[in-house]
Formats: sequence, C-alpha cells, structure tokens
Amino acid sequence: MICYSLVSLYLFRVANSFVCTDPEIVTRDEWGAKPPTDVENLTLPVPYVVIHHSYIPAACSTKEECINDMQWMQKYHQQNNSWCDIGYNFAVGGDNRIYVGRGWTAVGAHAPRYNSRSIGIVLIGDWTDILPPESQMLAAKQLINMGIRDGYISENYKLIGHRQVRETACPGEALYKEIQMWPHWIPNPDEEVIPVVPLDKEDLKPDPREDPDASLASEDNEIKRHSSTDKDESTSRSIKHT
Repeated sequence: MICYSLVSLYLFRVANSFVCTDPEIVTRDEWGAKPPTDVENLTLPVPYVVIHHSYIPAACSTKEECINDMQWMQKYHQQNNSWCDIGYNFAVGGDNRIYVGRGWTAVGAHAPRYNSRSIGIVLIGDWTDILPPESQMLAAKQLINMGIRDGYISENYKLIGHRQVRETACPGEALYKEIQMWPHWIPNPDEEVIPVVPLDKEDLKPDPREDPDASLASEDNEIKRHSSTDKDESTSRSIKHT
C-alpha cells in the first residue's frame, strides 16, 4: 500500500512537471508573419481563455507544415476578413510548438464580445471526430500556465470553447468534450458577461470553416496549400471546406 502511494505520488509529480514546463515558442518573425495593420491592447490579466480548432487548415506535424498553416491563416484573415492580423493570440501545432499570433497583449478577433477580455488559442487541425494528440493538448495547457505565471491570464480565469459564444461547431465536437474536463471550464459564459458589451470591431467576419463562399477557397470547396518549393500537388495536404 505504501509502495502504491509512493508510485502514485511520483507519477503525479512527473505529470505536473510536464504541465509546468514551458513549450517551445515560435515567434512571428520565425514563421514569417506580415505586420498587423492595427493593434489594440488588452487589459491584463484577461479573465477568459477561448479554445478553438482551425478546421481549415488541417493538422500539422512538422514545423514547416505549421508555419505554412500560420501563413495561410494570416493571409485568409487579413485578405478575406479584412482583419488587421491573424485572429488568434496563439496557435498550437501538432509539432507541440506554440506559434505566436497576436500574442499576449493584443486584442484578438476570434470570439464575439470576448475578444477584448480573452486569450484565443487555436489547436491547429480538425477536431470534430478525433482528439488532438495528447502532446498538443499538453502544450496548450502549458501555454495557459505560462500566461498565468507571467500575469497575462487571471489566476481564476474561465475556460470556454468558441461554440459557447458563437453559433459554430468550433472547437470541434471531440475537442469540446475534452476541454470540459480541463481546469476552469465553465458551462454558461454568457452569465458572466455584461449583456450591453458591444461587438468588437472584428467580430462580424467569418472564419473559413463558416464561410462557404470564401474567396481563398477553390470552386470544388477544397483548399490546397503548397509551400513555395512544393511542385507536386499530390504531396500537398488537402482539406475539406464546409
């Protein structure tokens, strides 16, 4: 019994040490971000964390793929949605790296009426039917812990999924069920928000998964992304667009 307790304590400490470890951060310069056309500052620490999936683009498993995804999302958000930058504050790749979007201090464009009071984190991929890898979800939790530690996220923050504040399938059925078991998730965020809070200026433009007429989508509703050196369409990752 004593041995079992000691082993359990050891495993708990090991697991907790992983959560408290900082993930690798990929800066905007590293992924080739275009400069924002405008920046609005958050009031810190923020009381909310909003979880998303990208749906489009698909999951990435290497740094090169994830960089392509970041560039695609920023291009879509700036050109199609006329936003000043990529909508999310951070993205978590399947390579377990954190990609800086708008970062800790800038208001995002990802959740109506919550943009100015939250950090938006997207787990790159479509998590409708399957969960992200455990390591990708762990990186997201590590990012949240970084935000708390460094004073960007309130210690008593509330965690929500995108669908809780907008009519959307995001963050995907599988991931949404998962985050309900994460610390600080709340079921009814609207009860926490003052009803008269106006829509943020970037709230009304759709994300690609919600816009079947998106200008960057092809006529057959598939989006094919290529790196600048990719000459063979058969090697590109294709993603269904709904």
